[in-house]
Amino acid sequence: MGGAVSAGEDNDELIDNLKEAQYIRTDLVEQAFRAIDRADYYLEEFKENAYKDLAWKHGNIHLSAPCIYSEVMEALDLQPGLSFLNLGSGTGYLSSMVGLILGPFGVNHGVELHSDVTEYAKQKLDVFIRTSDSFDKFDFCEPSFVTGNCLEIAPDCCQYDRVYCGAGVQKEHEEYMKNLLKVG
Repeated sequence: MGGAVSAGEDNDELIDNLKEAQYIRTDLVEQAFRAIDRADYYLEEFKENAYKDLAWKHGNIHLSAPCIYSEVMEALDLQPGLSFLNLGSGTGYLSSMVGLILGPFGVNHGVELHSDVTEYAKQKLDVFIRTSDSFDKFDFCEPSFVTGNCLEIAPDCCQYDRVYCGAGVQKEHEEYMKNLLKVG
């Protein structure tokens, strides 16, 4: 999925295109997208594709298309202080953008099946915190990434205000997934 928005030359142009196509509709989501350069979450040899509205996968490392992430962030109606669970958290790009909105009193957890991807996300997060000019402009809810199977989260685990699952959920697991959400 993706490709609905033309490719940009840089992160700002990509976001301008997402806004023009009305994938990004709120200032909060726009600010989060502009604060984190999508290319920073790519492997060096694939960065020329970072500003295309396309999904990217290399081995276990994966990123959804920007139009998908913008639709997700808009639909979740993220607000400061909420709790967020990202199932299949991948590179940590989405979780990091969400953390810019949740602020210091939010909860930001990511579960990823593959340990190499969890380590990749932790490295990308560390680079963002150490080097980004944007980091100092936000009260950040730092994502916490763990390796695991999202279908094996303990049933007595905390519940979340918002849950995103980047993959399809089979019918027999639907109730299990719903139990990860707080009532209301």
